[in-house]
Amino acid sequence: MTKRATSEIIKRPVQIWLMIGVFMVFVQIIVGGITRLTDSGLSITEWAVIQGTLPPMNETEWTASFEMYKVAAKKQYESLHADMTLSEFKVIYFWEYMHRLWARFMGFVFLIPFLFFLWKKWMPGWLIRRLGIVILLAIAAATFGWIMVASGLNEDNRTWVSAYKLVGHLSIATALFGYLFWTHIKAAQPIIRDAHLGELRRFAWIVAGFLLLQIVFGGLMAGMRAGLIHPYFPFFVEGNRLLSVLGAGDADVLNYESSAAMKGWVQVLHRGMAYLLVGIMLLFARKVFGSDISARLRKGTYSLLVLLGVQFLLGVLTVINCFGRIPVLYGALHQGVALLLFANLLYVIYQLTERRV
Repeated sequence: MTKRATSEIIKRPVQIWLMIGVFMVFVQIIVGGITRLTDSGLSITEWAVIQGTLPPMNETEWTASFEMYKVAAKKQYESLHADMTLSEFKVIYFWEYMHRLWARFMGFVFLIPFLFFLWKKWMPGWLIRRLGIVILLAIAAATFGWIMVASGLNEDNRTWVSAYKLVGHLSIATALFGYLFWTHIKAAQPIIRDAHLGELRRFAWIVAGFLLLQIVFGGLMAGMRAGLIHPYFPFFVEGNRLLSVLGAGDADVLNYESSAAMKGWVQVLHRGMAYLLVGIMLLFARKVFGSDISARLRKGTYSLLVLLGVQFLLGVLTVINCFGRIPVLYGALHQGVALLLFANLLYVIYQLTERRV
């Protein structure tokens, strides 16, 4: 058993503030996913950190923004939205605007309490250092977000943003979410009772590695619209076999928009990894339940299995409804539960980790 000194116990308001931060990052990632699924990401063609806080305020400004979109995102406009009205443009503008506005809001929610808690000396050195890394990750996520958007603005005549830059943006955001969640657990839970189970801890980190790789594959699925290639479950359906797609031509890694084979392989990797994750998580749970563990670890592992089942089901529902376009509801839920599964796994790993500050 490892205990933290009483003088290092984090005050309740700081714990609540950290959890609010985790929730806000979670919402930001979900809104980002909806922005992608609704083809809204290219609707705002400038990165205006300060003056971009307000949306267009009158019909003249809305028309100017619409015209900028038509020019800057020419391929997407001509391919997907050539008959779009100004009212319809306002809908896709809304999601990208909310994504950026929420990021600004997070900055205020972080900065003001941070300065107050710093003044009150309620945060020990280890927490201040970790929050410094949180700030760096947030800056990196915002910067890479614009790099991602810029990749769809007349770069290589793309219909959407680069799937690879989307994955980079998603990966940084996921790292931010996980790091802040882990920081919250360290602040909220002073005692760990399962740190002696080193073998389980190593196994859990392996599971986490596979889960993060699966999130990367999920980002590629979304970025390439790979679900549209074969919207069937399981893999092979009579009259519409995924094998025929895989053999349709070269899997062009760079020019994937016109490469059905590349999208097919991405779908194979994502769906194959899903089966692998189910297997290794069930094996991990069996090892956990076969050990002498705390109530926290037991409950955490049970909830991990529940989320695993829900996530697998949502994955199936997302794929089988990918006829013509990716279903926004199922896609957003699938991404959201992936983050909850990741957070739950981090909670389980924390129960097995030697306490260090």
